[in-house]
Amino acid sequence: VLAEELGTLVGSRDLNAFVKIASDGTITIYSANPEMGQGVKTALPMIIAEEMGAKWEDVVVLQSPVDATRFGRQGAGGSTTVPRNYDLMRQMGASAREMLIGAASETMEVPRDELKARDSKVIHISGDSLTFGQLAALAVRQELPDPDLLKYKDPSEFTIIGTAVSSVDNLVIATGKTDFGLDTVVPGMKYAAFHRCPKLGGKAVSFNEQEIKALPGVIDAFILDAKGGVNVLKSGVAIVGEDTWTVLDAKNKLKVTWDEAGASTDTWTDMQAMARKTATVGGGDVLVERGDVDAGFASNSNRTLESFYEFQFVAHICMEPMNCTAHYRHGENGEPDTVEVWAPTQGPARIPTAANILFGIDEANVTVHQRRLGGGFGRRGRPDFAAEAMAISERARVPVKVTWTRTDDIHHDFFRAGGWENLKAAIDENGKLAAWDQHYLGFTRNGERLSGSGLRRTSMPMTVLPTVRGRQTMTDIGTPCGAWRAPGSNTDAFVEQCFIHELAELAGRDHLEFLIEMMGERRWYEEGNTWRLNTGRAIDVVKLAAEKGGWGQKMPAGRGLGLAFYFSHAGHIAEVADVSVDANRNLTVNKVTVAVDVGPIINLSGATTQVQGSVIDGLSAMAMQQITMVDGVIQEDNFHEYPVLRIAQTPDVEVHYIQNADYAPTGIGEPALPPLAPAVANAIYAASGIRVRSMPLTNEGFTLV
Repeated sequence: VLAEELGTLVGSRDLNAFVKIASDGTITIYSANPEMGQGVKTALPMIIAEEMGAKWEDVVVLQSPVDATRFGRQGAGGSTTVPRNYDLMRQMGASAREMLIGAASETMEVPRDELKARDSKVIHISGDSLTFGQLAALAVRQELPDPDLLKYKDPSEFTIIGTAVSSVDNLVIATGKTDFGLDTVVPGMKYAAFHRCPKLGGKAVSFNEQEIKALPGVIDAFILDAKGGVNVLKSGVAIVGEDTWTVLDAKNKLKVTWDEAGASTDTWTDMQAMARKTATVGGGDVLVERGDVDAGFASNSNRTLESFYEFQFVAHICMEPMNCTAHYRHGENGEPDTVEVWAPTQGPARIPTAANILFGIDEANVTVHQRRLGGGFGRRGRPDFAAEAMAISERARVPVKVTWTRTDDIHHDFFRAGGWENLKAAIDENGKLAAWDQHYLGFTRNGERLSGSGLRRTSMPMTVLPTVRGRQTMTDIGTPCGAWRAPGSNTDAFVEQCFIHELAELAGRDHLEFLIEMMGERRWYEEGNTWRLNTGRAIDVVKLAAEKGGWGQKMPAGRGLGLAFYFSHAGHIAEVADVSVDANRNLTVNKVTVAVDVGPIINLSGATTQVQGSVIDGLSAMAMQQITMVDGVIQEDNFHEYPVLRIAQTPDVEVHYIQNADYAPTGIGEPALPPLAPAVANAIYAASGIRVRSMPLTNEGFTLV
């Protein structure tokens, strides 16, 4: 339920932007950030309720309106929602608590320091108490507390934070009443489909207009020109009709003439050939260099190893395809034009900006209603699908819902960029790492960096090694790319952590011992900066994963354990994969053991769900998913060509947390994904002796069973 649809609760009182208490004791807490399955609609209100002293059973959570003035930044992405809002949520809860205590102090005529808020009541040391509902009307008239003077609960007093709480939307999801974007219905709404050029970047010139308009149920059809670049509106043909089936059926009957002069000509096999040639000649721009790397390779007493790794482009494939409902209202009698949008978006603030680019409309005249997202993973941070709905509504002069097909969703994604890395390292006579050289071969678009593509100077080998060189060679492409769950880390972890395992094997060392030795002393790179690696925390999760995952035990033939660690999005995560491989390269991932340090966990249930989802998502992409293009045209159309993990292929996932109260909580939607691929790849080697250096595994002849 959206807050604006609920109306005013009888006898309710707003204590601050996020908290409302009714005279019947109902505590309404607004969740201001987009919910896409990452659990923030539950976790953030839990923080407020904890500091208030509320009983969770008394809390009702509502999705807030989109209002940056009232709620601040309302986007979601990068596993930043919890760390960005934790202190604010505590402040809102503590502020409400102090106002309730102030009201109780007046009513009971006792000093404030004799009162405590607990279980949705303010309780005096004598045992007398008043409920939050009884205090609501007076509490709202209390002076707002000075944020600098607020006192917060000690973690030892927490009764809500750190427990397992079911998602506040579980019931409505299970009963089909959730308000996803595709569920939106507004008065007078029509339905629309939009056909973009299969060759990315092509422009619509003409189409069989009369034939399409004559189809039953079709109201209008027209060409829209591109505007605002790839992030806003692409060129294509819009069809408006009475229902979704009508417009999608009409779309299948389109015959469009395209101008492909400026379209992409990317071909995956050509990219591969160029990358292999570039890797052999070396070069690249040096971004990181410490110590004498060349001397490490030149030493006769050192052994060297060089490996070439490849990772494919992949799509987001959110279960709910892109969609948006928009109503463009043309102003009359001198009134300005306005736009109202209902969108499952990770970045609601980007939609008014897109409207301004499209129409020159004042962003203040654009109203965005946040809908629940059927998956996001970075894809719904772009406003292109909302731009289509707004542009079609403006032209059709009616509210419209635009729905993408699965083929649309795959062909016109902002893909995770593929790429290659060539790595070379030296091991000295004592089996220790003596030099590391890493050459990243990635992509730019129009000369601009692509999210997730390029050498990450803050990744673990770059930060901890005394003798290291990091280089990159970037090539411009026409394929749109963007953030995909754990951008950059999702591929770097595979390359770097697998290569570390290769080096441990070359040195004749136990992988666990070798990995911990690489990290060096227990230290924090940039003291106090949560977003930098802490090798002490890293070592602790590696040891925990190894212990819980049974590291060192003797495994039967055809079965092996693989270990990997990665620091990503402020999370220190280690994983041990238990896999079986038969003679035909049939692969079974039996179990994945995950050790997590993201500081204090807010909601154990939500956190575990995110870790399990990361493992499943990571395995799905690693095992079988790839996007290929030929002359700018994406070759995969639907799930028959872009498969996803099935239930029978899903491993058991066991999660262990280090509840580290010495650090602030950070996000967990992304950091558990990167270690999955190298853990599985290293386990494959342990089980079969086959070294995996490319994703997906299908290209290496493996079948996940």
